[in-house]
Amino acid sequence: MTVETIKQLDINPEIVKALDAQGIYQLSPIQAQSLPDALQGKDIIGQAQTGSGKTLCFVIPILENIAVNEFSTQAVILCPTRELADQVAQQCRLAAKLIGNVKVTTLCGGQPMGPQIQSLKHSPHIIVGTPGRVMDHVQKHRVDLSKIRMRVLDEADRMLDMGFEDDLRIIFSQAPRQVQTLLFSATYTDPIERVAKQYTTQPVMCKVESVDSKPAITQLGYSVLSHTRLQALKAVLTHHQPKNAIVFCNRKVQVTEVVEGLIEEGFSAAGLQGDMEQHARTAVLMQFASDALQVLVATDVAARGLDIDDVACVINYTVSEEPETHVHRIGRTARAGAQGMAITLVSDEEEHFLRKIEVLQQSDIPLKGAQSLRFHKNKITQPEFTCIALSAGKKQKLRPGDLVGALTKDAGIPGDDVGKIAVQNSMSFIAVKTRSVKRAMTQFREGKIKGKRVRARKL
Repeated sequence: MTVETIKQLDINPEIVKALDAQGIYQLSPIQAQSLPDALQGKDIIGQAQTGSGKTLCFVIPILENIAVNEFSTQAVILCPTRELADQVAQQCRLAAKLIGNVKVTTLCGGQPMGPQIQSLKHSPHIIVGTPGRVMDHVQKHRVDLSKIRMRVLDEADRMLDMGFEDDLRIIFSQAPRQVQTLLFSATYTDPIERVAKQYTTQPVMCKVESVDSKPAITQLGYSVLSHTRLQALKAVLTHHQPKNAIVFCNRKVQVTEVVEGLIEEGFSAAGLQGDMEQHARTAVLMQFASDALQVLVATDVAARGLDIDDVACVINYTVSEEPETHVHRIGRTARAGAQGMAITLVSDEEEHFLRKIEVLQQSDIPLKGAQSLRFHKNKITQPEFTCIALSAGKKQKLRPGDLVGALTKDAGIPGDDVGKIAVQNSMSFIAVKTRSVKRAMTQFREGKIKGKRVRARKL
């Protein structure tokens, strides 16, 4: 029988109910392929793009296998970036909501060590983290992996790109010989095959071609010279006028140059780089996700694991040297059935990389001369919203409705002027239309939320 819905899986009804509450009923192709075997305890190698629903491919089997009354770490999930680890941990908690007493701990670099050490004094059932930080805790004997039943390598290709292979070896040297392994990757390269052979036993291969997004993405290329690339980018932004855009660069130094060049010209832009502090990364991401930032400039590694649905345009400032990376980049737009645009700036030296991309995706990318574009400074648009960061979150029992009430009822701000809200553990972010920001800041400064003062700052 082909399994198509969550209810057809033989799993804990409380998991089904929790997913039902999130509006998750239907299985995605990668879930339908991998879950029946994963639930039988088989090792899995899954190849699927970001946005394919692969997180539930390992969250469901892990929750099925957790013995809640055993206070030991029973599953470890490794992710290449902090953002992805946070998303995965959140999905674990949501799916386990009705089971009760399932402890999930996130261990990532760029975050204070103290709270993590405190949390590990009572062994969590599930650890989600980045390899470097998990390895630190393992080596200092704060994490005991001797009783784990399952391990997950999520976006394994990026972990290897980031040089985490030795970290994996150290972490898993502490694991039992018999442990179920689920490995997911957007690409299946020789290094991935090597790692798969090392950590999996008779794995079931599950592969889903990413064909869904192809028709919704309009691709276009512009020929540029090395010294005209930045000017061409500015012209692209004012010619096509996307509501927002992610600009991908191959190197960190380019990110800095592009951001400085755009800001100098009057664009709303910010960069995302792998060596940024976590609070700075979060601030940039929240601004972009809440429509308070028009252009996000990033390297591939820094952007891995971003989960932002509504991206109008992806611009490849430089052509990716790996065709699979190009496909992954442009997959950021045209999500959830929306239309999207992907524009690539191509120098003569990069044309052979473009040919490889065309072969992989079996379609041509039309190439025009960038001289056909004109930069129009008067067409630069500013975001409609400003993002405000608040010094309180879930730990203070704050909910989105509390923030909406404070602004609409207490400050008299029209409901339409309140945008996206994200309530995190100790912080919250709220988007407010720029025309109402002054009133919002006055309310946060002089008023109270749930009887308490909350510090607020504009990002």
